[in-house]
Amino acid sequence: MTLTSEEIAGHPALHRCVRAQAQAMNQIYETNPRLSSVFATQQRWLMAHIGLALHFRREPGDYRKELTTARFIDVIRQNSVASRNTADAFIKEMLHYGFIEYLPATQDGRIRPLQPAPASLGPVIGWLMAHLHTLDSLDGANRLALFLARPDALAMVQPGIADGLLSSNPVREPKRTFSLFTWLNNGGVVMDWLFSGVDPDHTGLDRIPTGIVSIGDFAEWLKLSRTHLARKLRAAEDLGSVGWLGQRGHSVMWVSRDFCQEYMSAQAVKLAIIDAAFTEAFGATAGR
Repeated sequence: MTLTSEEIAGHPALHRCVRAQAQAMNQIYETNPRLSSVFATQQRWLMAHIGLALHFRREPGDYRKELTTARFIDVIRQNSVASRNTADAFIKEMLHYGFIEYLPATQDGRIRPLQPAPASLGPVIGWLMAHLHTLDSLDGANRLALFLARPDALAMVQPGIADGLLSSNPVREPKRTFSLFTWLNNGGVVMDWLFSGVDPDHTGLDRIPTGIVSIGDFAEWLKLSRTHLARKLRAAEDLGSVGWLGQRGHSVMWVSRDFCQEYMSAQAVKLAIIDAAFTEAFGATAGR
């Protein structure tokens, strides 16, 4: 039985499991910061999932149904994720850094199919494994073992995840503080880093310590401008979502209980989407 977002959000172990998930995401980011940053803002995250879904749904025998720049831009625009120029720039950036590559020329020289570079799928697999581990930790199932047993598991599951993300209103229109960070470069990484240091036993406090002290060290680890990060943190502070237990920038940062609930709610929605896609791919009783 697939876990719903409500069931996940109300699970007593959610905070502890999501903290471990955030720590795993931090490790993935450290392995390849540039590639991980593709999944660290809402718009780029959705574009990446769309591109992967188009790739996994391709029909190799029909070059017209391969992943191409034109097909990618069309789907991006149909789903109102980004403008044509933004989508085109995204493809060019992915090509520049070698995250995607052209396939050999087809019989129609005007069509240039694309595919993810093999090395670029590693962090995607790690991302999905971290979330499957969280789901297994919540209900004792063995999704992760099933996933690891199938070489084609990512291709089976990822397109359903992309569909779920694109059709989810909470994903497309996140709440106030969460939204503030989803549009920041590496904003997803910022939130994972914040909540990876939160003690689950402290989540009932109004001001929950994070363990972060130095904005400079935080910005350096994130590969972000200190000024830009400080500006976003000040905006979150104005909302009452973050603050410092002492002098700003020289004491432990805290997150509000409401911000913590926003983050956990967003994780619950995402985990439910992943679980639904996994069940669709592996069967209703898979892992249960």
